[in-house]
Amino acid sequence: MTDSKRPRIPRGLKQDGAALWSYGFRPFFLGGAIWAVAAMALWIAALAHGRPLGGDFGAPLWHAHEMVWGFAPAVLAGFLLTAVPNWTGSLPVSGKPLIALAAIWAAGRLAMAGAALTGAPLAALIDAAFLPALLAIAGREIVAGRKWNDLKVLGGCAAVMAGNLGFHAAVLTGGDPQLWLRAAVAGYVALVLIIGGRIIPSFTRNWLKQRGAERMPAPYDRFDMGVIACSALALAAWTFAPEAAATTAAVLVASVLNAARLARWRGLAARAEGLLLVLHAAYGFVPLGFAALAAAGAGLLLPVSALHVLTVGVIATMMLAVMTRATRGHTGRALTASGWTMASYGCLFAAALARPLADLTGAMGLMEASGLLWIAAFGLFIAEHGGMLLRVRRQPRAAAA
Repeated sequence: MTDSKRPRIPRGLKQDGAALWSYGFRPFFLGGAIWAVAAMALWIAALAHGRPLGGDFGAPLWHAHEMVWGFAPAVLAGFLLTAVPNWTGSLPVSGKPLIALAAIWAAGRLAMAGAALTGAPLAALIDAAFLPALLAIAGREIVAGRKWNDLKVLGGCAAVMAGNLGFHAAVLTGGDPQLWLRAAVAGYVALVLIIGGRIIPSFTRNWLKQRGAERMPAPYDRFDMGVIACSALALAAWTFAPEAAATTAAVLVASVLNAARLARWRGLAARAEGLLLVLHAAYGFVPLGFAALAAAGAGLLLPVSALHVLTVGVIATMMLAVMTRATRGHTGRALTASGWTMASYGCLFAAALARPLADLTGAMGLMEASGLLWIAAFGLFIAEHGGMLLRVRRQPRAAAA
């Protein structure tokens, strides 16, 4: 079948109807932020009042699932549906196809929240539909645009999708879903290594050039490729053998290598702009997260605390950084962070550190504080950027994803 006869997904910047459905970042950034607040509030209520949550999944597994496969895929979708058109030169998916994709994601959240009523098998079936649909859309656009180098991004997405399927299979068959949780987290961290290594030095270089700086971030080279390869091996070892001595050594090496990689990007030179500084700070949680995994392997930190450094520190912080930058850039606002934006970043940094600090110090209330800080971070994003995502379109000021 020729390109002219191949069925196409309707796409383009819709100029009629609700602005929400004109571009992928709009519904998914807003929906992801709303669910980040709602899901954490439900989890805190379950802990505080002993209320049932998640049906046969149980409250702890429901909480883990909805952070890793509920909130995070929405932000991932918003990023991919915005970035892939920039990479390939195609027009973005919008209108009815975008509404349908958002509906699939929302149906998964309702099914998982109501698993006590629907039963775990039906909830799993509904929830599992979203990531394959997203992967198919993003993959089709990358292949159609012949951007073969960008296919590696889909590898991390595929790991997240496989983790979700494995998680549901393990729950339904009485297996251990923790391996699949680690696999998905590893997939997200791999995406940060790949995409973060692409956008952080690029945005920093552009900002420094505008200000006449002479020294620029190091260009992508073999060192970056080596760091990504070593980190991928360390993540694979952690996924399948988190307590092995070889894994502890591998994640420790990955920590050192990623710290050296980050140092090459001149983050401190861009500290005057919060939208840039937060990207460097979010990547800074990568070496810290690998170090936390090493500490857990050595018995110095609980594995769940180390996991939170990755999920909150690396994944969520990088996602919030991208959400704020892309929202401002693609709605015509200046690419600069307000005081409210910086406050949201600070809340999420504190949330990422509070959980392991609770483990190390035994201080009462730090675990609860971590959840409340998470709610504050995404609540501030909704308050400041929700209107930008919903209001009438503006011509983009700059590419931001």
